Amino acid sequence: MTRKKTWILTDAHGDVWLDSFTASNDSLRLPTPHDWSIRKRTLRGGLRDGIDLIELHNGALALSILPTRGMGLWRGDYHGLRLGWNAPIEGPVHPKYVNLADRGGLGWLAGFDELLCRCGLAFNGPPGTDNGQPLTLHGRIANSPANLVEVNVSLDPPYELSVTGEVEEGALFFGRLRLRTTYSTIPGSNRLVITDRIDNLTTQPAEMQLLYHCNLGPPFLGPGSRVLVPFREMAPLTARAAEGISTYETYAPPTPGFAEQVYLFDPLADSRGNTLAMLTTASGDKGVCLRWNTASLPCFTVWKNSLPLEEGYVTGLEPATGYPNFKSFERERGRVRTIPPGGHWQASWSIEVADTAAAVVGWQAEIATLQAHAPAKIHGTPQPRFSSAG
Repeated sequence: MTRKKTWILTDAHGDVWLDSFTASNDSLRLPTPHDWSIRKRTLRGGLRDGIDLIELHNGALALSILPTRGMGLWRGDYHGLRLGWNAPIEGPVHPKYVNLADRGGLGWLAGFDELLCRCGLAFNGPPGTDNGQPLTLHGRIANSPANLVEVNVSLDPPYELSVTGEVEEGALFFGRLRLRTTYSTIPGSNRLVITDRIDNLTTQPAEMQLLYHCNLGPPFLGPGSRVLVPFREMAPLTARAAEGISTYETYAPPTPGFAEQVYLFDPLADSRGNTLAMLTTASGDKGVCLRWNTASLPCFTVWKNSLPLEEGYVTGLEPATGYPNFKSFERERGRVRTIPPGGHWQASWSIEVADTAAAVVGWQAEIATLQAHAPAKIHGTPQPRFSSAG
C-alpha cells in the first residue's frame, strides 16, 4: 500500500479552515530532484476578495486551483508557457459578485475567466425554461464553493501530488448532487489528471449534465493555430458556425467584431474508448492535448472566439456528456444522464502540455491512427442530431 501524507485545508462540516498552507519537497525531504510545492492563500481586494487559491507546482507544471469557484482551474504555466487566457474581467471573481440570473440568464459570463471550469451539474447550455424551471447559462457548479478540500502527497515513488475537493449543488425539492474532484500530477511531469465523481445524494433519480470548458489563449492560440480531433461526424452548432466550416480546423488572428463559432464532434476512440484532441501552434512547436474516455464523455465541442486580445481571444476544447444545447433538446436526444438514487457517475481525463515539436508530432500520429478507422464526415450545416438549429 502506498504511504501518503494528508492535510485537510477546509472541512465546513468539521469547522476546519486554514487561511494559509505550504507543503514542499524541502519540507518533506522526498528523494526527487523536482522542486515541487503546494500552497494555499486567500486573495484580497476587488472582485477576488475572499477567494481561496491553491497553487500546485510539480517542478515543471504549475496550476492554480479555485476551491471557491467550484474547484475550477484559474490558470497555469509549463516551462514559462502560460495556460489560460485573458478574459475582459479582473478575475478570479468571487461567486458573491456573480448573479446567474442577470442579463436574461447570462450572468455566468461575469465570472468566466478560467483555464478550466465545469458547466453543470443539473444542467448546462443556454438559459431558458425547462418544465417550468428557469435555467441559467451553464449551470451553478462553477460558482459554488467547496465544503471539503484536502491535499495528499505520496511518500513513495512516483510521489504523486493531489488536491481533492467536494462541491455540492442542491435545494429543497430540487435534488442534491455532490461533485468530488481530484487533481493529481507527478513531480516533473507535463500532465495533470482530473478525476471526477458525481453522487446523487437523494432517494430519487437525478438528471445530470457536465461539460468541461477548457480554455486556451496565447501562446498556444494564434493565427494559424490548429485544433485536431479524430471524429466520425462533425457539424456546426449554428448558421454562424457554418460560415467557417471550411476553416474549422484553423484559427484566425484577433478580429474586431468576431462572432463566436462552435463545432460539435462525435469523436473516434480506440477499442477501450480512449481518445484525444489537441491544439497546436501554427509552427507546431508547442501544444496542449486532452485525453478522455468516450464511455463517460462521448461528446466533444470546439468553441472559437477570435475577438481582439483585450476582449477575450480564446478557444474552448470541451469533452462532455452532451452538447451545449438547451437541456430539453439534449434530453430528447438521450444525452442527459440519469443517476439512480444513491448512484454515481465518474470520469477521469487528462491535460498534457508540450513545448517541443517532437511531442506535437507524436500526438498528431495518435490522432491519425484513430482517424484511419473511419472516414471523417463533415456537415456543412447544423444537423438535427447535433443541434437545435438543424
